[in-house]
Amino acid sequence: MTDDDAAFALLSRQITTASGFALAAYKDKCIRRRIAVRMRACGVHTYQDYGALLAGSPHEYERLRDALTINVTRFYRNAETWSLIRRVLLPELLGGPRGELRAWSAGCASGEEPYTLVVLAADYLDREGRGDELARVTVDATDIDRVSLERARAGCYRSEGLAELPADLAERYFEAAGPCRRVVERARRRVLVRHLDLSTEPPPRLEYNLILCRNVVIYFDRAVQERVFQIFAGALAPGGFLVLGKVETLFGPARDRLTLVDPRERIYRRPSS
Repeated sequence: MTDDDAAFALLSRQITTASGFALAAYKDKCIRRRIAVRMRACGVHTYQDYGALLAGSPHEYERLRDALTINVTRFYRNAETWSLIRRVLLPELLGGPRGELRAWSAGCASGEEPYTLVVLAADYLDREGRGDELARVTVDATDIDRVSLERARAGCYRSEGLAELPADLAERYFEAAGPCRRVVERARRRVLVRHLDLSTEPPPRLEYNLILCRNVVIYFDRAVQERVFQIFAGALAPGGFLVLGKVETLFGPARDRLTLVDPRERIYRRPSS
């Protein structure tokens, strides 16, 4: 181990102990890159100096935590995936007289993903003349980034953030809120936003029939990825779907518990029996 590696390991232990953020779950390359951003912002050049700065500045831990979390998201991101969810998954899950949607957006960032899902569910039910059944839709939206979770709870976004969402959906399910657009209340209240560290904590509940976790697990190391996949497999109800990001592939024991139903869009399903 080089002196630099030893200094990084010491700093990682300090951050994990002081902040509770489990750095060991993430790939070193990602963590080093984000710590470097904060070091440059603070004008320090070594891991030892940054550790000393952290020890004397609790607020820097908050800034570092924000820098370490991944917040790349937008409405209707990867349109092909959403189109398949809209065309195939939602009609199957909501189509029957007792249809319901219990979903988990794991790594929801500032809320664009869970609200996209709720808007699509509302659109499907409204078109079927069943708009009053939106109460059967519940989406747990979880993340670890405090600023992103505050934005998700507000459900308010700049108009340009809706650019990829089909125009009719943006028109019907968002309302003016000053310079921003806010998810309409009947859809917004179907999303339950909460803090959860996917790398260390159990799921909010069980028996989901849809779990979305896109472009999140790629930042974890392989052991944590396997554990998270096992959590997803166990949290799905029989017949439930798991949607991963296009660059992510299910592996480990969970692969034997779920069936790949769409290789292009990385959609898996738990067998019904």
